[in-house]
Amino acid sequence: MAGAESPNVIRPGTVSAPEFPSGLQWLNVDRPLRMGQLRGKIVLLDFWTYCCINCMHALEDVKRLERRFPDELVVIGVHSAKFDAEKNTERIREAVLRHGIEHPVVNDSEMRVWQEYAIRAWPSFMLIDPLGKIFGTHSGERVYDLFERVISQLIEHYDAEGGILRRPVEPRPESPPAATPVLSFPGKVLADGEGKRLFVADTNHHRIVVASLHDGSVLDTIGSGESGFADGRSADAKFKQPQGMALVGESLYVADTGNHSIRDADLTERTVTTVVGDGRQDTEWSSAPGPVAGRRLNSPWDLETAHGVLFVAMAGNHQVFGIDLESGYIAGHAGSGREDHLDGPLLAAALAQPTGLTSDRESLFVADSEVSSIRAASLDPRGGHVRTVVGKGLFDFGDVDGVGQNVLLQHPMGVAHSDGVLYVADTYNNKIKSIALSTLTVRTLAGSGEAGFRDGSGPEAAFNEPAGLSYADGVLYVADTNNHAIRMVDVETGVVSTWRLRDMSRLLPPEPTTETLAGRAVRGGPLDLKVAVGLPEGHEFAREVASGVTLRLGDRAFSAVLADGLAEASFDLDADGKLRVEATVYYCSSRKAGACLYRRMARIIPLHLAPDGARNIAVRFETA
Repeated sequence: MAGAESPNVIRPGTVSAPEFPSGLQWLNVDRPLRMGQLRGKIVLLDFWTYCCINCMHALEDVKRLERRFPDELVVIGVHSAKFDAEKNTERIREAVLRHGIEHPVVNDSEMRVWQEYAIRAWPSFMLIDPLGKIFGTHSGERVYDLFERVISQLIEHYDAEGGILRRPVEPRPESPPAATPVLSFPGKVLADGEGKRLFVADTNHHRIVVASLHDGSVLDTIGSGESGFADGRSADAKFKQPQGMALVGESLYVADTGNHSIRDADLTERTVTTVVGDGRQDTEWSSAPGPVAGRRLNSPWDLETAHGVLFVAMAGNHQVFGIDLESGYIAGHAGSGREDHLDGPLLAAALAQPTGLTSDRESLFVADSEVSSIRAASLDPRGGHVRTVVGKGLFDFGDVDGVGQNVLLQHPMGVAHSDGVLYVADTYNNKIKSIALSTLTVRTLAGSGEAGFRDGSGPEAAFNEPAGLSYADGVLYVADTNNHAIRMVDVETGVVSTWRLRDMSRLLPPEPTTETLAGRAVRGGPLDLKVAVGLPEGHEFAREVASGVTLRLGDRAFSAVLADGLAEASFDLDADGKLRVEATVYYCSSRKAGACLYRRMARIIPLHLAPDGARNIAVRFETA
């Protein structure tokens, strides 16, 4: 970092920070920001792109810095896209919500800001002093300690001159829907054809949902739904943004990506234990063989088992690891750790952010997302090689079907195998594609290419960044991440439908939003209550689970079912009290079958006895 000669000496910058070009689209703010309005603030520009695993890692440090310097530091995310799909502001907004980013973000789709600041890599950071001068720059992860020290020095120096202004620059975080999706950014899915179960990584709810494969009935949830790192009973265990899964008997292995760990959910005992990892990222990028005890991982993203080995797509290391489940021994299996597209001997080859795995029991197939490729690695580590199935390099991407080297994909994140065919979640192209391994012929099975939510025949259907695939009984189950839904693709016809969850009440909605209303004068004796619930346009009440109303008055409780948005109840009142009316509402899009949400809302109404008071109470809830 340029600018700091010693821990207590500051050399002010001399080059003014370039102004943001006009006409750019901004997120998390009411209006575009200007460098000129940020005088008196320390500004940190974070140049990122939402596909990048290193950017995701650095984001955690950026959030720590924001908490450390809430009044002095302004962070601005400059989203300079690598892939064409990432230039779209709506898709950046989804990434902002998915990663919980609350600072201002500007869509630098044409890389104008990137060029003004002479940036060369993701992630990169530019530190700007309170006078609007460039103080220093840095590229890469692990930025907290570096910037915490330098920002502290800048504050000390400019505070002495009265140059720090602690007035807030209030962001306006992008608002998620008022209601909570039943699933939130599901990243991976695992179909258990034999056991007739579907396991869904409900990634941003930090849990695994277990449901009946064919009718969608919820069988269980694994994880409390609260982000954290804790073993124990399935209902109490904590995960952080889990992704891929693998099933061995009744052990469900989970890539606990945000915790850099592999967890073992015992489906019989309903307990969760940690196989490897301690919740912290491996910053040494160690792939040396050894026991799992004491080892750390680096963003494990997907899992596959073959020949007693649990293979791990280690996105953060650009490698594939193997864990011998019997001996508890872990070792690098494929990839040197260098981020690139290079075939060759297993540990000499180069991968780039592997995020999907599948196997035909001879080869391990890898969705190698940053090089928009599908790779194949020998399962046998003795003399094995990595080869390319389709794809070319770090900046070779597109949407071209065909044969072999003519094929172009765009950031594929999921892959599944069945009977000599690979199925690929071509994530940024919003398509599901097939690869005939005998001829390396690639064709689009389903998806129009536009980001959307639509069932129907192959080319008519629409997905929104599908990231996970699993095959069972002629059907591909798709984690349609940005649609918060699971889709089904018939591999023979290409017809797409939406897999619907039932018994959604078992998915433990969060605590309700509560509002206290003005007190009401009522007569003593019997009172009639009418509750109405309004839905947003284009939505209908879920058929698979009943919405309802709960009333609480003192130590008494009453329940009523919502029928067509209305519920009625009667109760006696003989003293002043507070009536709590809580509505739990499950509803789905009438246009997007399976796109379901839930919302819990509560109203507290103080009731006062009066001779001329009302005998009827009406309460209305709006879910929009």
